[in-house]
Amino acid sequence: MSLSTRRSEELFSQAQQVIPGGVNSPVRAFKAVGGTPRFIARAQGAYLWDADGNQLLDYLGSWGPMILGHSHPAVVAAIEQALLEGLSYGAPTEREVRLAEQVREAYPMADLVRFVSSGTEATMSALRLARGYTGRDLIVKFRGNYHGHADSLLVQAGSGLLTGAGGTARSAPSSAGVPQAFAELTLVADYNDPEGLESLFQRYGEQIAAVIFEPVVGNAGVLVPTRAFLEALHRLTRQYGALLIADEVMTGFRLARGGAVELLGLQPDLICWGKIIGGGLPVGAYGGRAEVMQQIAPLGPVYQAGTLSGNPLAMAAGLATLKTLFQNPPYAQLEAYGAALEQGLQALFAEAGVPVAINRVGSMITVFFHEGPVQTYAEAVASDTKRFKVFFHGLLERGVYWPPSQFEAAFFSAAHSQADLERTLAVVEQAMREL
Repeated sequence: MSLSTRRSEELFSQAQQVIPGGVNSPVRAFKAVGGTPRFIARAQGAYLWDADGNQLLDYLGSWGPMILGHSHPAVVAAIEQALLEGLSYGAPTEREVRLAEQVREAYPMADLVRFVSSGTEATMSALRLARGYTGRDLIVKFRGNYHGHADSLLVQAGSGLLTGAGGTARSAPSSAGVPQAFAELTLVADYNDPEGLESLFQRYGEQIAAVIFEPVVGNAGVLVPTRAFLEALHRLTRQYGALLIADEVMTGFRLARGGAVELLGLQPDLICWGKIIGGGLPVGAYGGRAEVMQQIAPLGPVYQAGTLSGNPLAMAAGLATLKTLFQNPPYAQLEAYGAALEQGLQALFAEAGVPVAINRVGSMITVFFHEGPVQTYAEAVASDTKRFKVFFHGLLERGVYWPPSQFEAAFFSAAHSQADLERTLAVVEQAMREL
């Protein structure tokens, strides 16, 4: 079977005349899987409807924020109320105070919180703060972890930039337009390699301002941290006086009320958030210990600003989302759905004799077409992307919208039902014939 894509094809052709590549974020172009990107017309609950009228069961969730499902009534009502009061003030509002209180309630180690407009802004600002606080220049990131498109972070980054393993500690940029001098301030280590991280600190430790990491990686596909790796992160940053920055842009409030920090028992100095705290609108934030956060202007010498920071519509959406999550926590429901989806997929692939590694934490999941476990970047990029392409289109043509890249996490929401689970597994079973 094949769904009609005529209108999406027309729109994509028109978009390519006025937008680079026809999209405003690269992975949307379907380059990794081929075919026509679906132009979305509307969304409700667990479903999207594209410009051709096709109903698609959604496993993107706008790449993470739609944990309650699309167009949740409480979120829509909050935005409508804020809309009547004005779009943007460039001045403080009560809503940003209340949202900061909600964030701190879930993350007690975050004494102070600063709102920005995206996850990229949050990570960029947190790293500037770490450098300002420590007086050091070098940062450490992990191969395949993606922290936004700030210059110094586009080094061995994940997601749409994920093309292969290898490289040295001081690596070349992953993007044209990033000066080599910026890249040389970023040291690259391997995720889940505590020995390699220790060697890096032994060589550069006194110059390292911070280590930034995805507690559960979503941008190389889902990678789950080992206990030894997390222990090394905490021990080495404390031993050498570097700050530990948890990038919870994807995992914050999704994996637990207190995100991966709560779920994994982490003790970061700074935390970055995004996605969910905007309820689907553009929001990011970073926060942490008071003595660190007090270095930000107007209290301290580290400058960061933004006219749209704390935008009233985004604050309203975030408040409604977090209040709903706190009052009716969906985490047990999401875990049950995820466990059933994981087990069902495992059984189907095993029966078909197709080797896969399925990594899942809570409501984030990746099917790697790889024989043997996937714990590292090198193992992730060894996956069979041709087979993934067939899998992706087999689902999409039957109305299930999986992320269009082997190296992206799939997300599901509290709006996904038992019927949606059964439909997903039935579609995967049908798609197996093409694999």
